[in-house]
Amino acid sequence: MPRTSSKERLLDAAAEVLLTEGADSLTLEAVARRAGVSKGGLFYHFPTKQALVAAMVERLTTAFDAALAQAGHRPGDYLRAYIEATIPERHVARAPADTVTVALLAGVLIDPAGLRPLRERYSAWQARLADDGIDPAAATAVRLAVDGWWAARLLGLGEPEPELHERTRRYLLELIDRAAHH
Repeated sequence: MPRTSSKERLLDAAAEVLLTEGADSLTLEAVARRAGVSKGGLFYHFPTKQALVAAMVERLTTAFDAALAQAGHRPGDYLRAYIEATIPERHVARAPADTVTVALLAGVLIDPAGLRPLRERYSAWQARLADDGIDPAAATAVRLAVDGWWAARLLGLGEPEPELHERTRRYLLELIDRAAHH
């Protein structure tokens, strides 16, 4: 198993600080302490808290981009990959990645400028979804439904129970299939 880079260890430590202590506690000192490195070692990689948050956003969106890169080339495949990367096939309690995402979003709220790269990625994802070989309105409606579902899951806002979760996910995939055949 490859050794985790010190930069990755610092990003993991920042996520742990956000999760265990909250967004207000995200300081460079707290991250260095959690990672077991000196402040100088942290400053080498992340000279500011904004740089740290930006790297966390970058890591999150890069992982999402990698999942989307698995899309095939048939009409609607990119949108299908978007669902696959966002909503698990089976209902699960909040996964660790979901928790890190919630914590990261809380951190970004401290520094709203940290949202800029996320907004840019969403614009690129939307443009690609609108050019996925199906009606752009259908693709956008499904994306917005998935994004709303994602937010409801992350925040615990009336997410569907397991059987309805699976039926709803299947329904969205069927909508894509129908749009791809029209």
